[in-house]
Amino acid sequence: MRKINKILVANRGEIAIRIFRACTELNIRTVAIYSKEDAGSYHRYKADEAYLVGEGKKPIDAYLDIEDIIRIAKQNDVDAIHPGYGFLSENIEFAKRCEEENIIFIGPKVEHFSY
Repeated sequence: MRKINKILVANRGEIAIRIFRACTELNIRTVAIYSKEDAGSYHRYKADEAYLVGEGKKPIDAYLDIEDIIRIAKQNDVDAIHPGYGFLSENIEFAKRCEEENIIFIGPKVEHFSY
């Protein structure tokens, strides 16, 4: 099993903050993503790093922008992505893209999703 040094949380708000807190206790660096409308949100400041996602998109569409999330992860040496809940947590395409890019998806394995 690969060691996780940095996790991107593909979510916002309280769920992201809780994941960041757990990562801090485990000595794992954290990356937040935020939409333009969430630029001042608290979760952005609780992570070690934070990046705008889905530029030019509405907030929900920004957090669902799989390719931009993958881009941010790859550009910032992220080992794993935690989807939180909702948004992308049960999205097989997101899990597949993480697998294709050799990024650990912290959630169900692709073969465990129901079709």
